[in-house]
Order: sequence, then structure tokens, then C-alpha cells
Amino acid sequence: MVDVIVAENLVKRYGDFEAVKGVSFRVRRGEVYGFLGPNGAGKTTTLGMLTTVIKPTSGDALVAGYSVSREPWKVRERIGVVFQEPTVDRELTAMENLLVHGLIHGLSRRDVERRARELLEFVGLEKFARMQVKRFSGGMVRRLEIARALINVPEVLFLDEPTTGLDPQSRAKVWDVIRALKREGVTVFLTTHYMDEAEKLCDRIAIIDRGVIVAEGSPEELKKMVGSDLVYIEFEGDPARLTARLSEYGEARLLRNNTLVLKVRDAPSLLPELLKAVEGVGVRVKSVRYSRPSLDDVFLHLTGRSLRDVEADWREALRMRIRARMR
Repeated sequence: MVDVIVAENLVKRYGDFEAVKGVSFRVRRGEVYGFLGPNGAGKTTTLGMLTTVIKPTSGDALVAGYSVSREPWKVRERIGVVFQEPTVDRELTAMENLLVHGLIHGLSRRDVERRARELLEFVGLEKFARMQVKRFSGGMVRRLEIARALINVPEVLFLDEPTTGLDPQSRAKVWDVIRALKREGVTVFLTTHYMDEAEKLCDRIAIIDRGVIVAEGSPEELKKMVGSDLVYIEFEGDPARLTARLSEYGEARLLRNNTLVLKVRDAPSLLPELLKAVEGVGVRVKSVRYSRPSLDDVFLHLTGRSLRDVEADWREALRMRIRARMR
């Protein structure tokens, strides 16, 4: 299968801060390829370099056969991009937004009008073609932006956190559009911090953390890295004694907030024995749960942190910065 994106050791530094630390990967034509990681992991910076918005500090990438460093104009002719923040003109109608974008790309008015009608129907907005975008919901705006990004028939469509901030119904409709693109054979590069989004939409996923790709593969391949059932035991008491006692049942790892995760086979049948084993080690069990491996478990296995915890830490850090600026 032909690779439509080939990234080789992409690096981006801002002064002393290295946002992306030498990432390399390949995206096959016709697949949905996901970049999964918390905010601040380097997802948007990598997408910026692939779309020629950000110039790499070092390394290079070929997109649709052209270098993002040496031939950025050729790359831009062959891609469509939906950025995190909406960029449509809210004073124009949906049709007018598509017409303007198509004419900028050099399409004839006849071709762009035909293409715009087809795309509005494709994203389910044909009934709203003459409505001003300022009257659209967030989900409608997202679908319009996807239609606009497809106006020039791109070889690769880049979607940067396309469902952030959307309500569940709007999110589901955007997912339907991405699934339809996949059926049409469009190559999609998708950044997200939603595990369910990556798992349900992507053929392959790169997990990125702190500017480094820590794993890559299909959702099932990634989950096989964890392999076993995972038992989570929240407790009060001496973690060393609990870890030592339960290590004989499988790999034990201590998480934050006095929670121990244990990799075992057939967790449901083993739970009674585990609870009995905990007796007499000087800890009080507060809760016990188990799960089959998820992408969050893969992230935890690779980084020692839960993706959910990282997101919570990031949001709290942002809140603290905002408060500091308001004082």
C-alpha cells in the first residue's frame, strides 16, 4: 500500500522547549490515522508541520509526495485542513463559504458550485446551504469546515481535534462524516485526546506523549501490549506490603492516589482469591474494579500515567495560569 505521508525525525523547538522530539511515522493511502495523546503532547504541532503552517526545526516529511520544508506550496495544493478553532466566515452562508474557498483554489465557478452542492449533501447540510453560518450549531460548523476542506479534492484531509467541545449528538454526526470519508477512500490524519474517538474511527493510532511517539499500531494491536485483564485496587495503608503480597498473582504497579493495578488472567474468577490475599497485610481496601484493556490502559502501561489524569492536570494548570493573569 502506498504511503501518502512519510515523516522522518520531525523536531520542533521553541527556544529551549522541545515540543516535538524527532517523530517518525508513515500514513497509508486511504486509511484513517490517529494521533492520540493529551493536550500539550505535540499533536497539533506535528499537524502544523505536516500542513506547512509550522516550519520544522529539523527533520522533514513528505505529504502527497512533496517535502513540507522544500515544496510547501505543492503540499498545500494537495491537502485539506480543519483546524481546532473554526475559521469559516460566519456572516456568509454555507454555500458562499464553499464558493469562496473553491475559487481561491483556482476552481472554475461552475465546478465549485457543483462540488459545493455535492459536499453539502455529503455532510448533511444541503437544507442549510443558504443559511448564514452564524446561525449554525457547533456541530454544523464542524461539518461545514470538513466540506470546505474537501472542496479541492485533497489527497489528505487533516482534522485537528474535530469534536472538541461538541455535544454528543453533534459529535456522533461528525463521526458519521469521517466514517463516510473512510468508505470513500479518503486519507484522514486525525488528532484527538478522546480514546473512544481514536478506537472507533482509526485504522492505526500513534500514541504521543511529551513530544515522543511511544507506540503505534491498530487499536487491537495496541491493546494487546497490555494483554491481560486489569484489576484496580484503591486502598489505605502501606503500599509496599500490598504490592509485595499481590505480585505473586501478576505484574503489580502502584498508581497515584493509593491505587494499585494488577495484570491478571480471568479477573472475575480471581477476584475472591485476591481479596482474601489482601487480608492481614495492614491495608484497608476501599474499592475494587477490573476491566479489559483499553487505550487508556495502554497509555498508562507505556507512560505510568492515565490519559484522563494527564488531561485533568493540564486543565488545572490552565486554570491556574488564567487565575494568575487575572490578578
